[in-house]
Amino acid sequence: MKRKGNLYAEICDPENIKVAFENAIRGKAGIRTIREISKNPDPYLQEIYSILKEERFVNGKYNTFLLTERDKDRIIHSLPFFPDRIIHHAIVQVCGPIWVKSFIRDTYASIPGRGIHDGVRRIKRIIPQCEGWYALKCDITKFYPSVDHDILKSLLRKQIKDKPLLQLFDTIIDSAPGIPIGNYLSQYFGNIILSPFDQWIKHKKKVKYYFRYCDDFVVIAKDKRYLHELRIEIEAKLNELKLRLKGNWQVFPVSDRGIDFLGYRFWPNKTLIRRTTIQRFKERLKIKRMTLNEAIRLAHVTGSFKGWLRYADSARLIMKYVLPSKSRVKNYLRQLRRRLSQSTAS
Repeated sequence: MKRKGNLYAEICDPENIKVAFENAIRGKAGIRTIREISKNPDPYLQEIYSILKEERFVNGKYNTFLLTERDKDRIIHSLPFFPDRIIHHAIVQVCGPIWVKSFIRDTYASIPGRGIHDGVRRIKRIIPQCEGWYALKCDITKFYPSVDHDILKSLLRKQIKDKPLLQLFDTIIDSAPGIPIGNYLSQYFGNIILSPFDQWIKHKKKVKYYFRYCDDFVVIAKDKRYLHELRIEIEAKLNELKLRLKGNWQVFPVSDRGIDFLGYRFWPNKTLIRRTTIQRFKERLKIKRMTLNEAIRLAHVTGSFKGWLRYADSARLIMKYVLPSKSRVKNYLRQLRRRLSQSTAS
């Protein structure tokens, strides 16, 4: 791969910084700090330009907290919005397309235009022909905290030869052990560190059906013994990256158990949503006393649930949960309009 240079100047470009700011505030306009900066962003953006141009970036102090999600504890690292998160966006806008070109097609996490439902569509397309086949399902032990800084830096230098940009990467990478969950750049760094493994499994081992999301991956093949042998080779390859396969790996018949992946369960003849995903949505749909804020929240949850259900065989769930929830919102809004109309008339 030909290494790219002259990227730092593009990152420093005032127009790139302005777009980075606009992308960084998306969905966060209600946060007080961001709201204050948004009133007059020009001095802040000028300061970011100066920081980058003069190569004096210092990583901000992390706010760390524990997040428990689906029985997993994760330490989240949150950076200051100014200047760190804006600079991360400025970097990704320039470097993201270069990195994405080097990724295999069947990795989905944090890649524009892909994501969970892109993976679901691709698995659903191939799985009907996997009747009687087997799946190897694995994930990596403490992936993000385990990433080796020297390996990550080496992989970045194989793609980029821009000295000030590499120095900026080193500053960000060395700011915390592993790669911190919560950093915008960490999503890309995770794909970069696993890219050699993806390339090896697809091109050296010539595995046709391999799908990865973050540190979880699935291989589908006809031969059960082949998957057991491949698993041993996978462990050795991950060890080269100083990563370790979790001991809960499984080889099982696709037709009997289905593949639990990306929040869905896949069989050759059907696709269902994972039970825990359904339960989570059911809990969020339980709103007893309707207010305008609750109606807005319920409409959002219902729409999100419907979005998940449309990729599964889920007509019964739509009838039981989605349609009644939509009806509740419509009835409330109808009553609210009637009350407002009567209030105006009086």
